[in-house]
Amino acid sequence: MKSKIDIWYEIKSHIIITLAIILSAIGWCVFLIPNQMLGGGVTGLSTIIYWLTGIPTGVMIFVFNAILIAISFKSLGRRFAISTIYSVVVTSVVFYVMQEYFIDIIKEHYGSIPLSGVEHRFLAALLGSALNGVACGIIFLEGSSTGGTDVIAVMINKYRNVTIGRLSLFINVAVITCSYFVYKDLELLIYSYVGLMVTSYTVDLTMNGSKQSVQMFIFTSKPHEIADMVGEEIHRGVTMIKGTGWYSKKESEIVMVVVRKIESQRVIRIVKQIDPAAFVSVNTVMGVYGKGFEMMKK
Repeated sequence: MKSKIDIWYEIKSHIIITLAIILSAIGWCVFLIPNQMLGGGVTGLSTIIYWLTGIPTGVMIFVFNAILIAISFKSLGRRFAISTIYSVVVTSVVFYVMQEYFIDIIKEHYGSIPLSGVEHRFLAALLGSALNGVACGIIFLEGSSTGGTDVIAVMINKYRNVTIGRLSLFINVAVITCSYFVYKDLELLIYSYVGLMVTSYTVDLTMNGSKQSVQMFIFTSKPHEIADMVGEEIHRGVTMIKGTGWYSKKESEIVMVVVRKIESQRVIRIVKQIDPAAFVSVNTVMGVYGKGFEMMKK
């Protein structure tokens, strides 16, 4: 049963995710989509379908994400999958509302969408991509994703020491390149590549080195419960270290676990849920080699 602290943590986390999704939707619906920017991943594919068929972007985002979320459920844990489902549903709704209603309000008030038109494409690409990158970085830090190719990037990041922003860049370059054959606009393709690099950079900047690994020491009266939950939820190995409290003179077991920086908040959430009185030490490590991290070089 969840404690009040854990419930509050979940509520706060999902409020932050919701605000980040709204920020991303502003970047797409106000700056990128009106200028027909070629986006990567599921959102980019959904945008292409929108321009070809008129089907709202939010609807297609929801459809494309079903399979990828099912895959992430086993690999990244139940909490990540459930949180991603929440993000996808909210993203679909926010995009739909913004495209169907909010954009019309802007047009009525200003006469047109700000920075729309060929002469404003470069600035629109910078602003829209920066907003989207910051939003995605915040969502990743909250242990979730916007679904789509982001799920693939997080899965690879778990086992390889490559930033999520860089992984997303590689995946989305392929999608944008294919998108060119729909629009057949070289200038638009170049602007889209610029926007993609801006998004990749701002994701990594927002996450501030999330590719790094951290070593966590957990001093708790419930070491076995915490170790079991870390293994079940995050799929990381745990080591028990024998220790003795100098003041109490009592022997205890210290939980030691090495995780990606992006996963550390999930460990802390587990600790709060099981033992709110626990003491946690988090240290950044220079490198980690072995299964689930970097491979040892010959």
